[in-house]
Amino acid sequence: MHKEILTLDDVKQLVDSFYEKVRTDELLKNIFNDKIQDRWPQHLEKMYRFWQTILLEDHTYFGSPFAPHAKLPIAQEHFERWLILFNENIDAQFDGAKAKEAKWRAEKMAEMFQHKIAYYKSSQITTS
Repeated sequence: MHKEILTLDDVKQLVDSFYEKVRTDELLKNIFNDKIQDRWPQHLEKMYRFWQTILLEDHTYFGSPFAPHAKLPIAQEHFERWLILFNENIDAQFDGAKAKEAKWRAEKMAEMFQHKIAYYKSSQITTS
């Protein structure tokens, strides 16, 4: 039943099933739905390209993933929940090297975003 992440269709399955969970999660849904509103199809397309670039090494994503997150009302608990959902989603459907890589990259991204958000917030306080 589990499969490897090898194609764009696999990436789309990963992204779609993950964001289905996010959109209904009690802790995360309001943050994502308030920010994305009715632009979910565009957001999902961007996430397909992002993960396609990272996991399949097919460079279709060009952008800065941090910028849209800088001003969100998020804290460590949100990152922890996001990672739990992401890892559960992977574990329920996928295995293999790309599944491990996806989980590792998600963890590193969450760490980096937390540090950058903390820095951004502290710099806003000192310049106010």
